[in-house]
This record gives sequence, structure tokens and C-alpha cells, in this order.
Amino acid sequence: MEKLKLIKDLLENKKAEDIAILDVSELTNIADYFIIATANSEIHGRALADYLEEELNKRNVPIHHVEGKESGKWILIDALDIIIHIFTKEWRDHYGIEWLWSEAKRVEL
Repeated sequence: MEKLKLIKDLLENKKAEDIAILDVSELTNIADYFIIATANSEIHGRALADYLEEELNKRNVPIHHVEGKESGKWILIDALDIIIHIFTKEWRDHYGIEWLWSEAKRVEL
């Protein structure tokens, strides 16, 4: 939970919107949690991803890999047990990731 709170706080520090945390541990083996956030633009999405990478590295939180930073529309940061999804509003609405994982429990911090 400490790592979830840290990531949520970092996203909030850089003005990410509509942050949702889903417990997917009982639904998949790829991660325990998804954190989903909305960026105001593609530039904002890339800035959020850069900031998260930098701050997590400072705190020795391992990042396995990052995808989608070039476009900035949907950026995925794999922090092993937590996968962070940063979407522009249009892409978040289009892909409906929360609907796809609607059986996951929502985590409130």
C-alpha cells in the first residue's frame, strides 16, 4: 500500500486527473494493481511518465519497462507488481480499461 500511495501522490503532484487504483491480483498474474490516470495532453502524459520514472528511481522502486511514451496517448509503466496507465482523456474513454477490468476491486487511499 505504501508504494501505491507514493505513486498516487506523485501523479497528483503533477496534476494527473481521475486517478483510479484497481486491485487485479485475483484476476491476472501480470500485476497486483493497476493505477490509471488521465493526462491533459500528450505532452502532459510524457511529463507525468518522466517525473514518475525519475522519482521512483530516486526511491529505488524498480521499473521493468515503459511503453508508449513516444505518442503520449497511452503510456504504460511496469513497476513489477503495479502497472501504471497514463492516458489522454480521449484514449482513456476509447479503451475503457476500467470497464474491461470491472471485476477488479477499487482501492481507496
